[in-house]
Amino acid sequence: MVQLDPQMKAVLDQAAAAGGKPFHQMTPAEARRAADAMFAAFRGEPAEVGKVEDRRIPGPAGEIPVRIYTPAGSGPFGALVYFHGGGWVIGNIETHDAPCRQLTAGAGCVTVSVDYRLAPEFKFPAGPDDCYAATKWVADNARSLNVDPSRLAVGGDSAGGNLAASVALMARDRGGPKLVFQLLIYPATDCADDTPSQREFAQVSPDYILSRTDMEWFWGHYLGPDDKTNPIACPARASSLAGLPRAFVLIAEVDPLRDEGEAYAEALRKAGVSVNLKRYDGVCHGFFSMASMIGKGRQAIADSCAELRSAIGK
Repeated sequence: MVQLDPQMKAVLDQAAAAGGKPFHQMTPAEARRAADAMFAAFRGEPAEVGKVEDRRIPGPAGEIPVRIYTPAGSGPFGALVYFHGGGWVIGNIETHDAPCRQLTAGAGCVTVSVDYRLAPEFKFPAGPDDCYAATKWVADNARSLNVDPSRLAVGGDSAGGNLAASVALMARDRGGPKLVFQLLIYPATDCADDTPSQREFAQVSPDYILSRTDMEWFWGHYLGPDDKTNPIACPARASSLAGLPRAFVLIAEVDPLRDEGEAYAEALRKAGVSVNLKRYDGVCHGFFSMASMIGKGRQAIADSCAELRSAIGK
């Protein structure tokens, strides 16, 4: 029996009272509208940062919208290139404005939030191609961004954690840019969906936000039939994880992605990568974006900021 954190339970009770369908029973358009409303409810008071700028940068299939958060201070700063969650189908730079502000303010780094192309309109590899291009753009334009190119990290939550892990593999295998850190927040790492936690939370998304059935819906929109063994789609399937940057892997206990995230952290460790793995008990997938309502969300933000300061701070 799952023992929920009381604050997490209050959020879930509130969501249940509001009604709504699980993601896998919606169209992508419906899911996007629902996600926009959900994240808006979690936003809270925005953290103060020095400057926020929306830009459009060159991408492999046209311009990519990005939001650049710069902390107060003189710099040059380390930089975090951040990829939002949402199963590669939902989410955008607005839904993840709050955690990006919190990471910028708490870690004292520039955060570049990437509005990559979404499935099913743009299936794999559109997302990772955009995310890699944005990461390379940050490295190439570091001086104008007041960024130290030797202190460059990638990060993201859920599907964004998947994309961060994928970009780390791409950067290693394509000769750059040089990354020194990856922030992997309950990352999706394998479309097999056959871990004990996937089975435990198979069809309970109305109760716990995300289910295995939801993940199958997300993966189905994202991947074509021949993509499932591609390590850029499923980083856990990479032939080697050696030579990847140091990682902080955050896991929620009440989450179908729990076990694959922990297994990926262990695989990184076995490959010689420095890894800090932390499980947050009693909370569900998405809690990182709920810092305004859940103490463990605030703790996860604080832990991430400490890791970022250690890896890319001055």
